[in-house]
Amino acid sequence: MENEKRLGGADFMRAVACLMVLVHHLALRMNFNKIPPALDLTFILARFGNHGVTVFFVLSGFLLSRPFWLALDRAQPLPSLKIYAMRRAARILPGFWFALTVGFVLSFTIYGFPLDGELIGSYIAGVFLMSQWHWRTFFPVQGDGPLWSIPFETTCYVLLPIGFLLLLYAVPRSRSVLVSRLLWIGIIAVSLVGHWLVVTYLPTDTVGRGWEYGFQGGAKEWMPRFNPIGFFAIFAIGMLTAGIQTILPARRSAVYDIIGALAIVMGAWQLPQSIGGASEGYAWLGIPYQFPLLPLAAAVALATLPQSLLLAKLLDNRLSRYVATVSFGVYIWQDIVLTLATTLFPWTFGTGSNDVLGGWITSSLVATVIVFAIGTASYFFLERPVIRWARTREQTARTSSMSEKKAVQRRPLGGK
Repeated sequence: MENEKRLGGADFMRAVACLMVLVHHLALRMNFNKIPPALDLTFILARFGNHGVTVFFVLSGFLLSRPFWLALDRAQPLPSLKIYAMRRAARILPGFWFALTVGFVLSFTIYGFPLDGELIGSYIAGVFLMSQWHWRTFFPVQGDGPLWSIPFETTCYVLLPIGFLLLLYAVPRSRSVLVSRLLWIGIIAVSLVGHWLVVTYLPTDTVGRGWEYGFQGGAKEWMPRFNPIGFFAIFAIGMLTAGIQTILPARRSAVYDIIGALAIVMGAWQLPQSIGGASEGYAWLGIPYQFPLLPLAAAVALATLPQSLLLAKLLDNRLSRYVATVSFGVYIWQDIVLTLATTLFPWTFGTGSNDVLGGWITSSLVATVIVFAIGTASYFFLERPVIRWARTREQTARTSSMSEKKAVQRRPLGGK
């Protein structure tokens, strides 16, 4: 996050989501047949760290929609869509494209995949952020699984301003803020209906379906329950949360500390609810990651922590802020590091060792250090410079726009 005014608890939530996903991918490298019985539950829960993805979606919807809610409530023009698009592109595209290209090159140079139309087509779909619409391109490159979610989130970025434009024309400025929030619940409902239609009428066939067939088989296993419309419903819950948080009394209270703490506990409790089922935690309407209870728990925490007396200050410590700052780089590079390690050094993560657990712990610690080093370098040498460059462009665009307005105001009537 850039040095803007921080919302209490947001850094903590981003850090938790980042670490959950990392722990999930580390746990996948463990031979579950050789886990000591006393640690069975620990590793099972670690596998459900993938549920952190839903926290990312709720958090993004929450943070990105706040300026739109504030403008809507104040009867002001909505934020500039040009600047909105520029900021989103500057934030995700440089790091995403770089990791995507590295993963693509590794797939045919190190991992041995044929450089054919399937491989190239998936990569191109990823470059244009269109890989989310078909199982063939769902994973845009081999060996970097987490990249699937970036095009999904980009779809949400596009739908966010569309939703607010609908509200702008549907809600007269004289109506209360309550009406706009109720209408947004309607948008979430429409998203859920869309998800149900996709799941019901666009199923994948069973040929080559399953993770034993690689990434494409895994994509066929996930789809259609994994689809951009269903994930927008998760994202839209975060947007509704922002709409609620912006109208809460600004006064801090210990009540918010209590509610926020209970929400975090509720969210953590959703992980063991996935035990015995698919690791994706399919729940209501087949939406993954314990929908809607886990997204709602994250939403309640995000709505209340900014007004808490103490909890947000404790949670948003230096470590949380550091992890939150480099989280995007950690997210997009972790699977490259882990897959490359197991390919070049098959003995890592305890494979073939008598001390499987010790080998896994050692490899996980080394891999975590490497992942965070790359994530930190990605932020400071690639992501942040582009973000700052985009901000200077914003200032230039604003100055130019103001100059044009002043010129129009000074122009005499009938003049050219």
